[in-house]
Amino acid sequence: MSLVLDENQANYQVRAYRPGFIQINATTYTKSVIISPHQLITDWPPQAITMLSAEHLHLILTLKPTLLLIGTGAKLQFPAIETYGELLNHGIGVEIMDTSAASRTYNILTAEDRNVAAALIIT
Repeated sequence: MSLVLDENQANYQVRAYRPGFIQINATTYTKSVIISPHQLITDWPPQAITMLSAEHLHLILTLKPTLLLIGTGAKLQFPAIETYGELLNHGIGVEIMDTSAASRTYNILTAEDRNVAAALIIT
């Protein structure tokens, strides 16, 4: 049996998460972020899923991912379809999960060289 080292080529990877804290590469953040393999947006406004609006997700259109993971914080909560419906209309798939699951899924998908972004609420 031969083993092959799987190197994730993404510039940005989630290294740790717990409510109120996320580590991306070697830097710790305490506020919500948007992460993609080659871009990190650290000034993303919604700090709770109840604050999320369609306007907050409009930035995702400029990243042009094929899939967006929305991390809703410590608990899984579903935003209204109107909040992310425009992304679906542009052909961007949307998956909603708690931020811990979204962080793990993001790392797995970037390791597969997928065009993914994650909007992660840190609470």
